[in-house]
Amino acid sequence: MSSSWTFEIESAVPAPRLFKAAILDWHNLAPKIASDKIVSAAPVEGDGNVGSIRQFNFAPGLPFSFVKERLDFLDVEKCEAKSTLVEGGGIGVHIESASTHIKVEPKAGGSVVKVTGTSKPLPGVDIAGESEKAKTAFTGVIKGCEAYLVANPDAYN
Repeated sequence: MSSSWTFEIESAVPAPRLFKAAILDWHNLAPKIASDKIVSAAPVEGDGNVGSIRQFNFAPGLPFSFVKERLDFLDVEKCEAKSTLVEGGGIGVHIESASTHIKVEPKAGGSVVKVTGTSKPLPGVDIAGESEKAKTAFTGVIKGCEAYLVANPDAYN
């Protein structure tokens, strides 16, 4: 049986800038602003459009050494994307599948990031508590991007 979670993160950064940094270019930005967690990242297949796969390599001591995610849906104008975990990150160990849907919407003075995650645990595996870890990780991504974009007002315009 699949489980899903949804939450929102408010940001002082306009939706298009935040979407570009946190979603479209996260593989380049992450190692710069979150090097304590993500030591490297790169596209491994495709050109950044739907069907493309990128890999994130994590620092020692984190629960997983890497993840590969496939971009399943992208609407840049609406600041919306959906991706699926295809390797690493507990696939085949704790979960059978996992996907994330992100939509960054304009809000007075900035934006709101709406995130929905869905995962299907392997039979007999309890993933209770994993949604809170995922929410914390996504919040860290968004707040890290927000801090970078506020400090660098010409970036991702």
